[in-house]
Amino acid sequence: MSADTNSSSQPLWHGRFSVAPAAELIAFTQSLSFDKRLWKDDIVGSIAHVNGLEHVSLLTKQEAAAIIKALNVVATEMGDNTFVFVASDEDIHTAIERRVTEIAGEVGGKVHTGRSRNDQCVTAVRLWTKRELGALAQQLLELCDVLSARADAAGWGSDGVYLPGYTHLQRAQPVLLAHHLLAHAWAFTRDIDRLLQTIERLDVSTLGAGALAGSSLPLDPKFTAKEMGFATHFANSLDAVSDRDFVAEALFDIALIGTHLSRIGEEFVLWTTTEFGFASLDDSYATGSSMLPQKKNADIAELARGKTGRLIGNLTGLLATLKGLPLAYNRDLQEDKEPLFDSYDQVSLGITAVTGMIATATFHHSTMGEAADAEMLFATDLAEWLVQQGTPFRQAHAMVGSLVQQSINGNESLRELVRKDPKFGENAAKLIGQGLGVGHRTSPGASGPAAATEQRTRFSNQIASLRARINTK
Repeated sequence: MSADTNSSSQPLWHGRFSVAPAAELIAFTQSLSFDKRLWKDDIVGSIAHVNGLEHVSLLTKQEAAAIIKALNVVATEMGDNTFVFVASDEDIHTAIERRVTEIAGEVGGKVHTGRSRNDQCVTAVRLWTKRELGALAQQLLELCDVLSARADAAGWGSDGVYLPGYTHLQRAQPVLLAHHLLAHAWAFTRDIDRLLQTIERLDVSTLGAGALAGSSLPLDPKFTAKEMGFATHFANSLDAVSDRDFVAEALFDIALIGTHLSRIGEEFVLWTTTEFGFASLDDSYATGSSMLPQKKNADIAELARGKTGRLIGNLTGLLATLKGLPLAYNRDLQEDKEPLFDSYDQVSLGITAVTGMIATATFHHSTMGEAADAEMLFATDLAEWLVQQGTPFRQAHAMVGSLVQQSINGNESLRELVRKDPKFGENAAKLIGQGLGVGHRTSPGASGPAAATEQRTRFSNQIASLRARINTK
């Protein structure tokens, strides 16, 4: 088949080849099916590139205007879903260039002057990732706001709602519900911080790196970087087109967000069971069973837990792809986008769903409190009371452990055994009682009311700082 430079049925690189590409090649190598979502970013990059070409006199003002007008037409067509793709469109980048040339005519062929798909594509991915990680940070901020509001509603004072804290999934010590909820919120603040740091590191324009070695044309990467809103531009063209560190870092950030969502999801799965009875889900955030009429399932919590394996898989898959690649660009790098887009989509949906689930859940205060008032959860308080009397901790630990064993094996309560034991007595026995345990946690950052004011202030300050950083992105 002879080459036809005016035909949209051929790929943009067809000039080198004497025959059309095999259908199997196109089917296997295309990325249009998933990189269509980069169209806005490709057009932003293309407009910046055209302005850059005019800036260094590689395009006249009239030529630049004609191409930019065509790019804006393409943006309108993409936005209202009237853009028509053709068989030769391998990816969103070639599709847009083809259409620009159709609209602008021969001058449209100048849009790719000094540019390769290698630097064009990674520039678009950077623009997309920069924007969408910022959106994730905002979503997490809203989740933190909900957790904070629920914590405040539960109360931070001596009359606040409390429940057992767990280690090894065994009841350990009473904690304020507010303290427990904010423990999750603190983890999400670290996620926000990581996202913002990732944005700072990826805020580098790669436009102008070309295929791998730059160009003999007088390009000005600093100018185009500023046009696109990047903080800086690349220093090494080989590194620029081959670097996907920012994608791997974004996938790690998202996987860790998923891990934190999974952890809170697991607790809600447990808390909403009859066996725990600590919480109930609003009907709008629960599902039923196709067979069992009585069921009310915590599917959001379960999927927050389940989808995390997928997020981790996306990260490890990309790292495996990157680990053996020589410089500079290799087609393997096409595999960066599907895991990135998938992880973003899943965690974005997950954050929103978990936020709604927590905002509308009902906490059963009496059930939580009854579980937290179990006598055995006062054992550490008794040991620390002995420490304050001068007893070495290991000795105190053994003494209390002996009383615990007697209570378990006999019929007497721990409180009664403590009251009768001369090493403890009535004063120690008064440590055990309804609602008393949570108040014993007084050290800085602890789970009791005494430490609440400092934590609440520190958390508010952290949220304010993160909110300000998000608003400057």
